[in-house]
Parts: sequence; structure tokens; C-alpha cells
Amino acid sequence: MKERKFYIATEEEILSGKVTDIYFARTREILERTGKKDKRAYAEIHAYGLPKEYKWAIAAGIGEAAKLLEGKDVDVYALEEGEFFRVYEPVMAIDGKYVDYGIYESSLLGILRHATSVATKAARLRIAAGDKTLLFFGIRSVHPALAPMVDRYALMGGCDAVSSIIGAELAGVKPVGTMPHALILIFGNQPEAWKAFDSIIPEEVPRITLCDTLSDERFEALLAAEVLKDKLYGVRFDTPGSRRGNMRKIVLEARWALDLAGYKHVKIFVSGGLNEEEVRELSDVADGFGVGTSIAFPPSVDLAMDIVEVDGKSFSKRGKLPGRKQVYRCRKLHDTVTPFNVEIDSCPICGERVEPLLKPLIRGGKLVRDIPTPLEVRERVIKRLRGLTAIEEFQPEPRFLIP
Repeated sequence: MKERKFYIATEEEILSGKVTDIYFARTREILERTGKKDKRAYAEIHAYGLPKEYKWAIAAGIGEAAKLLEGKDVDVYALEEGEFFRVYEPVMAIDGKYVDYGIYESSLLGILRHATSVATKAARLRIAAGDKTLLFFGIRSVHPALAPMVDRYALMGGCDAVSSIIGAELAGVKPVGTMPHALILIFGNQPEAWKAFDSIIPEEVPRITLCDTLSDERFEALLAAEVLKDKLYGVRFDTPGSRRGNMRKIVLEARWALDLAGYKHVKIFVSGGLNEEEVRELSDVADGFGVGTSIAFPPSVDLAMDIVEVDGKSFSKRGKLPGRKQVYRCRKLHDTVTPFNVEIDSCPICGERVEPLLKPLIRGGKLVRDIPTPLEVRERVIKRLRGLTAIEEFQPEPRFLIP
């Protein structure tokens, strides 16, 4: 095999089924050679547990999963990308001959689990940040081949923008960022670096100065305001953990000093190793956040794929619920899981009208749904998050109904 410069799988290798665990390839060979290649199986992808303190997750990666299965002789049902789900609820279901899709289980789960984990963490940080700006700065946390992927799903999960050039380009948005410490260190002092940025970078880019490189955050923020005056849109504190202390007090001190000096228009942005708890603690005093590793390396939403029907008969391994399932949801976000062929019109909990969540994605190998853009998915996620936060007693598990 030719040595690669980067150890990544190509699109062709993924689509050919080469990115798989060896036992799936061996299973296909056994089925083909024992006359069982026509056996049909219905498989569901779901989570039987969520990370600690999670009550829900955001379904993501549906579009990429569709591209993986498109052209195969299968029917696929799935949630809408950006829809939230609970434990036990199918996120996707596949119907067809097992030899036609079983080899893709590893890639399929890799796409859905990683995308869902990133989007869900971004959504949780979106809630923590409230209406403040939330930017994703996390591509340095992952292999560069994955950078566009994490950008895409961070944006879908509720981030306002991403910093990488290629990630923004593929998502159809503009990259957003300020300046690195390197710029200031190369110039040797802050004012010269800030003025150079202002003189060279196009006017539509907000003047947000990095204010923690060589001295105290408050003094650098005041210095930046004196240098750029009304041009200064904001200051960013990217204080390393070894020097951070109480970040809330640092922001409050800088805010007081800026306001007292007549620079109330200057916004304060915080970045550098932030997690949900820190964003929540700072959300009423800071104007925005840059989050990286917390979103790029989130707790894993452990989706699994399980056969629940073979040749039309409900059948599954122990610990799993056999048979095809559908999920119905009312506007109060009550979920009811039923057998797939059982239709209900109203919620058995509150009586409200319900709608099915699993909808056709692929029929006979042909894609039958449009793939939404990241911004369209983001809009759906924001809408869902508003509904979630408006409900005090959100139930983490659905109701199961067999009439």
C-alpha cells in the first residue's frame, strides 16, 4: 500500500465499506456463502443511555449518513437533522437485505455518534450562554481532516459562527475570529499590533483586540480603548488557566474600568478552555464566548445499531426491544413510542395532537428528503432549545404504548 501523508480514509474507501470492523466483512462473506444473502433485517439506531446529566441529545449527521446509504437497495427512516431525542428512541432505522448495508455499521455509527455528540454539546453551551455570542474555536483540538466536520456540527448545535476557513466555506458561512497572541509577540508590543490590524484588515471585520498577552487584562483593555477609541468593538480575554484566578472578577473589574473611562460601547469576550459551567457563570457579565475543546471533545452520545426484526418477524438480542418502532411527539414535548404500524393521533399523556418523528429518508436507495443547510438545522435547534428550556419538568424517557 502506498504510504499516505495523512492517515485518513478517502471518500471512496468510506463509500466502498472499507472503513469497517473486520467481523462485518466476515459476516457478509458467511451469509453469501451459506445461501442467506437474501435475509432481510430491520435495524434501529438508538441510545440506551446518555452522558451524565444529559436528558436529551440532538440528532446530527443524518445528511452524511444518507450519503453513505444512498444508492444501496435499502429503505431508511430518520429523525430530522437537529431534532432532539431521548433514550430508547430510534434516531434512524434501516430496512433491507442485511448483506447490502451491514458492512456500513461502523462508518454509520461513527458519523452519527460523533456528529450528535458535537451538536449536543454545542446546544448545551448555547443554553448556558443565553443570548450572548457563542463562537467555536476548536479545530486545533482535532485532526485537520476532521476540522470541517466539527465546525459543521458545532454550528448546527447552536454556535453563532466558526473560526476555520475551510469549515466555514463548506458550511456556507464566513469564518469569524480576532487575533492570536503570535501577532502581538512578533510586533513586540500591543499598541503596534492592534494598530497594524486596524490599518490592514477590512473594515467589516470587528476590531476585537486580544488583551491578556503581556500584562493585566484590565490595563490592556483600557490601553486598547485608548489606542483605537471608537473603532474598538471589543476586547478578548484568553487568559491561561495558570494565570486565570477568578475569571468572573476579572471581567467585572475590566467592565467597571472601561465604563468608568467612557468606553461603555466596548464588549468583552472570553475564551480559553471554557466549559458549560464557566460559560453559565459568566453569561451575565461577558458579551460573548469562544469555546473550543469542550465542543470538539464532548462526552460521547453512545448510539448503537441493533437488528430488531428478521424476515418480517420481531427479533432482537436480549436487552433490546424487538420490533419496528415509531416515536410520536406533541407540542408539549411528550414522546410516545409505539410499534411502527400503530398510528396514534393524540398524546396519551395530555391529549394534544401528535406527529411522527421517524420519516422516510431513502426509499429503494433513492434519497427522498432534502438535506438542510447547517444554518437551517441551527434554526431548528434554536427553536427546539427554546421549547426545552420553557418546560420545567422535562421527562428524560418516552412513554411506551402498545394498544
